[in-house]
Amino acid sequence: MANKNRALARERRHLRVRKQVFGNPERPRLNVFKSLTGIYAQIIDDMDGNTLVSASTVDKDLREKVKGLKKTEQAKAIGQAIAERAKSKGISSVVFDRGGFRYTGRIKALADGAREGGLQF
Repeated sequence: MANKNRALARERRHLRVRKQVFGNPERPRLNVFKSLTGIYAQIIDDMDGNTLVSASTVDKDLREKVKGLKKTEQAKAIGQAIAERAKSKGISSVVFDRGGFRYTGRIKALADGAREGGLQF
């Protein structure tokens, strides 16, 4: 029961954050989700509801790259990958959406990796 309440609490926090954070075509939203095993990042245009770019630890081309790394190192690699893919699509500035998670550990590592890759937020 505790897990269900914990997941619901995260959903509530995410909804609270989403009231403020909105992605438009000029500055799309960088959404982050983490599970026990993986981390997922998407750059979303909320006006059209389209995912412009995505990267995760389960991507076929990234899976081998992150294999054997610690979870925070994996998150940093995913952040760099999403920044690289965003640059190729002409996206340089985003709004960061931490998805109701605390800004520590893997979430922070992903954000730092994205910043190192050249994304601004």
